[in-house]
Amino acid sequence: MSRAKLLSVSARLFARNGFEATSMRDIAARAGMLAGSMYHHFPSKNDLIAAVYEAGVAEIGAAVDEALEKARGPWPRLEAACAAHLDSLLADSAHSAVMTADLGQLDSRLKRRLVTLRDGYEKRFVELVAALPLPPGTDRSLWRLQLLGALNWTRTWYRPGAKSPAAIARAMVAALR
Repeated sequence: MSRAKLLSVSARLFARNGFEATSMRDIAARAGMLAGSMYHHFPSKNDLIAAVYEAGVAEIGAAVDEALEKARGPWPRLEAACAAHLDSLLADSAHSAVMTADLGQLDSRLKRRLVTLRDGYEKRFVELVAALPLPPGTDRSLWRLQLLGALNWTRTWYRPGAKSPAAIARAMVAALR
């Protein structure tokens, strides 16, 4: 079993069941391997969770970076980043879906590790929001968190076909503008 396959299986189970409710035995059974064999790749469940989360951050970050290369101007750049974020989040990719998981139940050391990864990704949005011509006195941090919260919540209500991720991103940015 390759590390990539193990990460993929783990990501799907974590995205569906949550980190705490998914055991190493569950992952091993789904991957068709012995639970003990997983420890060859990951010394602990926390290391596995971190690797899955890191893969999600890398996947969605690469999509946003690629979208930003093509966009010019502060509002179009934000819209492109939001569309790429949603494209990744709503695609059949458990890695990026894990990024919206509730980290509150994790032990504090693992939570800090994942929050650091997430914060690294979100720096893109800090920079994008900093470039916007928002009204004086706007709390840009809260504005950004509101936008990201709305984008991430989309996974709970989105139904393919009604509106594209790009159309949703366009509407969200327009509403906040």
